[in-house]
This record gives sequence, C-alpha cells and structure tokens, in this order.
Amino acid sequence: MGGGIGGRCWCTIILFALVSGPISYACDACDLYQGRWVYDESYPLYDSSKCPHIRREFDCIKYGRPNLNYLKFRWQPTNCNLPRFNAKEFLTKMSGKKIMFIGDSVSENQWQSMMCLLRTSLPPQSIINEQTVNSTTTATFEDYGVSISVFLSHYLVDIVEEKIGRVLKLDSISNGDVWKENDVLIFNTWLWWYRRGEKQPWDYIQIGTNIMRDMDRMVAFQEGLNTWANWVNTEIDTEKTTVFFQGVSPPHYNGLEWNEPGVTNCAKETLPMNGSTYPGGVPRAEMVVEQVLSGITKPVSLLNITRLSQLRKDAHPGRFNNFGMDCTHWCVAGLPDTWNLLLSAALV
Repeated sequence: MGGGIGGRCWCTIILFALVSGPISYACDACDLYQGRWVYDESYPLYDSSKCPHIRREFDCIKYGRPNLNYLKFRWQPTNCNLPRFNAKEFLTKMSGKKIMFIGDSVSENQWQSMMCLLRTSLPPQSIINEQTVNSTTTATFEDYGVSISVFLSHYLVDIVEEKIGRVLKLDSISNGDVWKENDVLIFNTWLWWYRRGEKQPWDYIQIGTNIMRDMDRMVAFQEGLNTWANWVNTEIDTEKTTVFFQGVSPPHYNGLEWNEPGVTNCAKETLPMNGSTYPGGVPRAEMVVEQVLSGITKPVSLLNITRLSQLRKDAHPGRFNNFGMDCTHWCVAGLPDTWNLLLSAALV
C-alpha cells in the first residue's frame, strides 16, 4: 500500500478506521476524512436527469432548485486524493457479491446515489434488474453478478405489534438472517430516534421484561446500538462479510452551528463551510456511535461521514423537493456521491 501514483498517495487501511482493532498507517498518515470542499468544474459525476432511481424528495433539480453550485464541490483530503469513482472497476471487483445498505431514508439516499453512479457510467446495453420485496429493494447488475440492496429499518432493532400496541424492542433483532446473506453490509440509524407524535412508529419501549411509555432517547439509541453490536459479534462471519457503520448524517436547522445566528433552516445556503472545522462540534449521537463501535470485537469499519457532511449546509433539498422544508436529507446528485466514493475506495 504505500507508494504514490503520479505524486498521489492512495491509502486504504487508514481510510476506514477499524475501530475494534489497530490501525495501520500507509503513506504519510493519509486520512481521507480530514480535508475540505473545493470547487471543481468537472463535477457532478453524473446527470441526475438520466437516473431513474432518485426518490422525488431527493431530486432537487427536478423540483426547481435554481442554484446548482452545490453540485460543483469535491472533497479534497489534506494529505492525499480521493480516487474518482470508476463504475466498471467497482463492479468488477465486487463481481458475484451482494451489497446491502440497511437503515432509514438516509441509507436510501446513499443507495440511490450508488445506483446513479453505476447506472449512468455503464454502457446502455448493461442489464440491470430492480425489484422490491417487503422492506428490501434490490438492483442486480447481471453482467457482473452484483446485487445492491437497500433494506428499510428505522431503528435496526425490532418494532413488534402486540396487544398493548406497537413495541420498540431495544434488545431484539429479527431481520439478521436476511442481512447476513450479503457480502457487504452498510448500517445506519439515528434519524428516527427522536420522532414523536404521529410520526413515532411505536407506542412502548421494551428492554428485557421492562416495558415503558418512553425513556431518554439518547439512552434508548445507545441500547439499540449495543444490541446491534452484540448481533455483529455473535452472528457475522467477518471472513465472509464486510461490515460498515455509517456515521450520523447531520441536519442543518440551527444557524448558530455555522455562525449564522437566527437562521432556522438551510433554505438560503448555497456554499459549503470554508476549511475543515464545523463550529457546532460533533453531534452527541456520533459520539455514541463511535463509543459503541469501539467495543465491538469483530472488525467493523466506520464510514465516517459526519464531519465532512456537517460542512455541507448547502447540499440539502431545502424546499426544492415537492415535500416541504428538508434540511435533513441530501440532494441526489450531491453529497451522498462522496459517501459512495469513500465506500468504493475502501472496497476497491
């Protein structure tokens, strides 16, 4: 690994910190997560109008976003370069494998980006079949024998319909047998842990035999993640399956976090933050994620999107989504493409 190509240094081990084991450093401490956003006229990586996989809430251009500068920014690590996405290389390397994104609509954000990156880079005659069964949507690139799925699971742990109502079981995972059939797993959860009222999909929370109306949501989040971590430790054969956990995807509703007091959403944001530091600091939920991952005995990699995504207050749909003000999800094409470049660099 070491060595440079044309003066550039490709480092793959440090790219995804194996939080449960030692980190090997290649090149000059190349960390693809430390850097800044730079303007690049060669971006975006594809024409979103030619991609049929984009959910309407994420299709910002279709719904009239006038300022398209957000498409022109490339993530530039401090001491090395992030390889440009190569669809053929990715599919060739992943030949015969199954890849699954598991989580909420942020996972869907990333899956749709990956589909666009692949589909719009392949020749028209490439055979791509897509089907949805229950909670899973799967696209199969038959020329390469590669399947890429997204499994909708807001909490990773179970919600069960019982006599008393819908119960969020913080110590139960019943979908694991479906997940572990895959060769690459990318997990994500956080967005739904603070849902309340009609948008809350459960009525009670249960830990063991203890059933309650509610509890501290951050504590609940950590309990659920610990259950997931125990499942990985006991159920996943990491000789066969590569496991990633996506860091917390940050929203932008509080201008104080980016030095604009009084701003309450991302509606007028058209440029990323300068530099590599976000004034608002790291979300507490991300600290919980990193704490839980540090305790896993199996090799699990952190897809550390949080800090670089915090700098992209400009990359949300805002009101251009045919849905409502959205400073939580991300436009496609856009920021999730960089998440997939990082994922591709780790896998390829």
